[in-house]
Amino acid sequence: MNYLSVEKISKSFGEKILFEDITFGIEKGQKTALIAKNGTGKSTLLNIIAGLDTPDAGKVVIRNDITVSYLPQVEQFPTGSSVLDTIFNAQTPDIQALKEYETCLTLLNIHDTPELHARMERAVAEMERLHAWDFESRVKEILSRFGVNNVLQSVGELSGGQRKKIAMAKTLIADTDLLILDEPTNHLDIDMIEWLEDYLSHSNTTLLMVTHDRYFLDKVCNDIIELENTKLYRYKGKYDYYVEKKAERIANENVEFEKLKQLYRKELEWVHTSPQARTGKARARINAFEKLKEETQRTVEQAAEPFMVRTERIGNKILEINNLDFSFPDQTILRDFSYIFKKGEKCGIVGKNGTGKSTLLKLIMGELKPDGGKITAGQTIQFGYFAQDGMKVKGNRRIIDIVKEQADMIRMETGNYIGASQFLNHFGFKYEQQYTYYEDLSGGEKRKLHLLITLLRNPNFLILDEPTNDFDIDTLNLLEDFLYNFKGCLLIVSHDRWFMDKLVDHLFIFNGDGNIKDFYGNYTEYRLDKEKALKIERRLARAEKSAEAKPAGRAQNPNKLTYKEKKEMEALEPEITQLEEEKKQLLDQMNSGEGTAEQLMQWGQRYQEVSETLDEKSMRWLELSEKEP
Repeated sequence: MNYLSVEKISKSFGEKILFEDITFGIEKGQKTALIAKNGTGKSTLLNIIAGLDTPDAGKVVIRNDITVSYLPQVEQFPTGSSVLDTIFNAQTPDIQALKEYETCLTLLNIHDTPELHARMERAVAEMERLHAWDFESRVKEILSRFGVNNVLQSVGELSGGQRKKIAMAKTLIADTDLLILDEPTNHLDIDMIEWLEDYLSHSNTTLLMVTHDRYFLDKVCNDIIELENTKLYRYKGKYDYYVEKKAERIANENVEFEKLKQLYRKELEWVHTSPQARTGKARARINAFEKLKEETQRTVEQAAEPFMVRTERIGNKILEINNLDFSFPDQTILRDFSYIFKKGEKCGIVGKNGTGKSTLLKLIMGELKPDGGKITAGQTIQFGYFAQDGMKVKGNRRIIDIVKEQADMIRMETGNYIGASQFLNHFGFKYEQQYTYYEDLSGGEKRKLHLLITLLRNPNFLILDEPTNDFDIDTLNLLEDFLYNFKGCLLIVSHDRWFMDKLVDHLFIFNGDGNIKDFYGNYTEYRLDKEKALKIERRLARAEKSAEAKPAGRAQNPNKLTYKEKKEMEALEPEITQLEEEKKQLLDQMNSGEGTAEQLMQWGQRYQEVSETLDEKSMRWLELSEKEP
């Protein structure tokens, strides 16, 4: 059953064509991701589908008997409205009944009056009549996950991140058939993202979303459409399938492009030597030549070359943090935190929003002063700091002028220099776009320009606060490649798990209330370790509960190891040791930098198999070890 049909639509802004004559459809139950480079019209396309903008040509058809909910990148809330009014603004009976129930519940916590009790009884009766308690339970889960507690608070008092959460909660609460989401993971911490991807992947809702989060995309969507060079390409599969098929498409296009160029050269010779338009056949050939000329002038995507900026020499002393304390009036952020950074170290910081991740970066950069302790940077350290709140540009100037103000030439790892224009071109600001004015850039393009200016100053210690927000996937791949080859130190705050897994091998886990845990490994390894610990904790809790419930004086002790279980436990110990050794060997092989692509894939698959088997056998050994010998 077709829910959405986009039929031959086109859209331009001035001379810039965003997309031209594109057509696609979405069936019931389909979960589709829309990806494209920044500034190529992703959000514009979603706005057109949602009815907030109009195409220059073509039409959008949405099935009449379905409901649609849309989460834009930036939600505009009515001035002075409360969180409650914003979330429950739909006029459906169940939402209005739940709104009244939530209002009464909140007011009773403030004023306990007979009038409110009577009002609450009426609200409960209405919930009963509509059988709305299952809906209420789902709403409660969504609100709690997004940290929505004070529903009477004005949305005008909320931060940008909080407003994004309110908008997301409002969109999910609506009972909708087609859900359209524009960058839903922006401003959410990793725990929220993982909950949201689980929620959407198990939901029956039909979905169209723009996202740059590759783990999120891979978990939720099985259909990808890409907007590139004003055209649309579709890939029926997960992210890895998209990467493989896109590489094949680009290779084929390059072959065809070379053939076109050869044909163009021959036709050009004929045009230069032939009398113009003497016959009808000649005129037809000239017209065909003009079309061919247009084809050869289009751009074909090329694989990016390795690109490394030279870092300044770094001494033995990098950065030392000793016994650092910092608190806000109502919150402890750091308590006796110490760490000494080493050469070439790449560290990540993860944790829930509000636990102080960005605060640590500001303390290192001297934007905040600690309550106690000391931060000492080595004399050779040159920081490059990318802050969440972007950069301030004086006047509305062209991109190339803003960059040249920082550096006309950039020194590469080879010792050679490249111009500012070439540097911009590598990261997606094409030569013709470099004369665009700053205010005409999209939000993602402004953030990218800020990051590039941070990189071109040749720092040897990069501090990046949420560098992946609003970036397209192509830019993320370029940035990851650049940072992977970066010779200096990295300290990154990010909710992008793919990005973190690829770059960092050491994490600071911010648990709140000044509690910071060191974890040596990437994010996926930390998550698996955390899940393993939670499973053990649950099993111990169940065993303890079961032991308390058992009647006293039973002749046989069911918590005692049987002969068979003893033998099983004895056999498990050497198996676990062998698996741990194999896992270590596989990790060493993958990190050695040797081996073909096929071998790396085989090692990776075997590493995953060994890890899963090791976890199962370790859990079984722990289960048996809890019993009496």
